[in-house]
Amino acid sequence: MFQKILIANRGEIAVRVIRACREMGILSVAVYSEADRDALHTQLADEAICIGKASPADSYLNMERILSAAIAAKAQAIHPGFGFLSENEHFAKMCETCGVAFIGPSHQVIGKMGNKSQARATMIEAGVPVVPGTKEPVYDAEKGLEIADSMGYPVMVKASSGGGGKGMRIAPSREEFEGCFHLAQQESVNAFGDNTMYIEKYIENPRHIEIQILADKYGNVVWLGERDCSIQRNHQKMLEESPCCAISQSLRERMGQTAVQAAKAADYENAGTIEFLLDKDDHFYFMEMNTRIQVEHPVTEMVTGIDLVKEQIRIAAGEPLHILQEDVALKGHAIECRINAEDPSRKFMPCPGTVNDLHFPGGNGVRIESALYNGYTIPVFYDSMVAKVIVHGEDREDAIRKMRSALGEVVVDGVTTNLDFQYDILSHPVFLSGDINTHFIPDYFEVGNGSK
Repeated sequence: MFQKILIANRGEIAVRVIRACREMGILSVAVYSEADRDALHTQLADEAICIGKASPADSYLNMERILSAAIAAKAQAIHPGFGFLSENEHFAKMCETCGVAFIGPSHQVIGKMGNKSQARATMIEAGVPVVPGTKEPVYDAEKGLEIADSMGYPVMVKASSGGGGKGMRIAPSREEFEGCFHLAQQESVNAFGDNTMYIEKYIENPRHIEIQILADKYGNVVWLGERDCSIQRNHQKMLEESPCCAISQSLRERMGQTAVQAAKAADYENAGTIEFLLDKDDHFYFMEMNTRIQVEHPVTEMVTGIDLVKEQIRIAAGEPLHILQEDVALKGHAIECRINAEDPSRKFMPCPGTVNDLHFPGGNGVRIESALYNGYTIPVFYDSMVAKVIVHGEDREDAIRKMRSALGEVVVDGVTTNLDFQYDILSHPVFLSGDINTHFIPDYFEVGNGSK
């Protein structure tokens, strides 16, 4: 087992990994930018090393500085968290070259699954169902138009690299295709430096379902139930729950076994997520694979009792999985709400600032993941998510009631957040019915005006 791990991240995920290290008797090393000198992860770690200025390019995305810090601190491994360098194949390869274990899959797997076109091709070859679409990259709108015409509209234009909803546009008709293609491609170039696109048939009103898997170095793979991530805005998840109330046990088994099939086809190891679109007729299609821990991993931990971060560390250290598929059982229902420093009444504009007063709820089945504290100033340079509220109940109704109670206790004074918006979601009759899909927010909420 590792004696010391460097966490190449910040915020609540860095705090989460530090806590896992403490519980495992492993020393932790934090890296921080000049803007994060007083951040919670910097204070909680056994060691902390400044790696540059506030800009992510000068700090949390600077591979050389992070690796230099790991070597200087004599850390045997690096945990990348999520975001930043967590799915960067070049960083994973640099870690391998420098003899520092990367807590995640190999750089070859990250490269293969991070490229959406290559990931699709891998899944097709393995017999995993995929959304009908292009097998080869598309670089120009004229060729894309021919393909879209042959598929039939609507179609989705997607960046081959990256994620997080960037470089994606729905083309409802032939007349709108060219403009959508150019917008998506330009966004991909700006965000990822890549003009490679692909086109797939747009599945209308789907649920976004993801299956959590764990895989070791010896070919063992288990799946840990599903998460329903359909509540999202502009392809950005806001609320996640497990299990999905619309999935039967037989469908759950089929999706889980397909996720294992996908992981084995990719020669995957460590924690990962297979994301599917589920249509109204219970047909599901591979969308992408996330080769890292997910923001929403706590809901899986709550219903399975399995600590995913500790499992990541054990797998990276070469231990075989000690979990058998028959050991995995989903108990109760869990919900996670992402609390962002943003103003829903102003099109979710980020609202960094100083936290003057802070209170988080507690109690049976309530979990908070955050790096906030009284007097902390949220920097302007990073993501607006500042906390996650997670609850576990006996069933979905119990979990919803518990979450509404928990959100009612949260105080983040001095900073505008999306707390009220999350509460509105949890009170909406359609959400309460469970009849949701990825269009729930645009269908039932006017951005800036609350419920329709």
